[in-house]
Amino acid sequence: MLTAGRVHLYCQAAGDCHKTISSFVEGEDEDQGLITREMTSIGREQIARLYDLARQRSDESRRVLVENIADLFLTPQGRLNEHQRVLMTDILHKLISDLEAVIRKELAERLVQFDNVPPELMRLLANDQIEIARPILEQCDLLRDEDLIEIVRSRSDEHRLVIAMRAKLSEAVSDAVVDEGSPNVIEVLLKNQNAEISERAMAYLVAESRRVDRFQEPLLSRHDLPPKLAHQMFWWVSAALRRKILADFSELNLADVDTALQEATKSAIEAHDPTTNSETAALALVERLSAAGKLNVEFLLQALRQQKIPVFVAGLAHLADISVKVAWRIFHDEAGESFAVLCRAIDLNRQDFTSLYLYLSDVRAGRRVRPTSVVKKILDLYDAISVANAKAALVYWQRDAAYQEALDDVEHGR
Repeated sequence: MLTAGRVHLYCQAAGDCHKTISSFVEGEDEDQGLITREMTSIGREQIARLYDLARQRSDESRRVLVENIADLFLTPQGRLNEHQRVLMTDILHKLISDLEAVIRKELAERLVQFDNVPPELMRLLANDQIEIARPILEQCDLLRDEDLIEIVRSRSDEHRLVIAMRAKLSEAVSDAVVDEGSPNVIEVLLKNQNAEISERAMAYLVAESRRVDRFQEPLLSRHDLPPKLAHQMFWWVSAALRRKILADFSELNLADVDTALQEATKSAIEAHDPTTNSETAALALVERLSAAGKLNVEFLLQALRQQKIPVFVAGLAHLADISVKVAWRIFHDEAGESFAVLCRAIDLNRQDFTSLYLYLSDVRAGRRVRPTSVVKKILDLYDAISVANAKAALVYWQRDAAYQEALDDVEHGR
């Protein structure tokens, strides 16, 4: 029989509980007496048994201790009512904190299989060292977003890594992982297609992918990456990923692209371009040739042969209906994929594109011979991309340039 004195000693060993067990044993008032009667057959005996088992060190006592703790909450008969569960949860919170790590690990593995465990106990185990917390962080649905965010902010990168792999993650938790996690953790998060990631976090990671290469492929493999962000990455990713962008992210969404706003922004950009005298003259020449119907491939080839690069770039911008800034960016992109996209967007035939590309390569490389394999890859890309996808890519590049120009205007108070 469990005595009041023994229960009192247990409470001192376990720490300051919600209420001392001795007060319930003595039944100081009517409510406490009721709980005392409820716990007489099970609660007191379980407390004493848990305490005795916790003091032992044998494998058998450890196994029985884990089973007994689980049985308090998991038996089909529902041994404890709500009053008893509150009291026992507080006691077990203190008891579990004092258990050896190996016992806490076994307990975590056992409790995670059930969905009616007190959330406080699961939070306690989830905040433990990673060997103990792992099954809880991986599988427990009782943890709220607030619980996971707190763990992300206060625990180790190993905890964040396990959270990043959860079968379901909200935007709030994913954003916390992005804010606090190492590149290894963020890469795992990006590969988790079930993790919801906000557009704000996605934009940050796209910018980071310029210097952290390992983010690039996982980002471009996500089904929720906005096309406008994918096309921002075009300028710094590999040739293979550029092809992926053109193939997977070039379908225009009219709800996403406001054509009228785009055109207005484009006009504003061109009006504020601080072009040099040579660029101004080139634009004027191109306008006259276009009005006369003489702005064609032969003219562009002649401009390249004569090293009249501003005229060539102005001609590209006019034919593709893009800003001169975007055309210059394409000209300086030595890999050549963006030039192939532009030529496909204006529906240039393959022979004319090949001539322009080879001449442009000569200008960029100082007539250094380009490997045949490189030329073949560019031609294969030109053949593979559709006119519609190429036009869509130009729209995204143009809009990105407009966005950057708007940011500069804000920054400089224009």
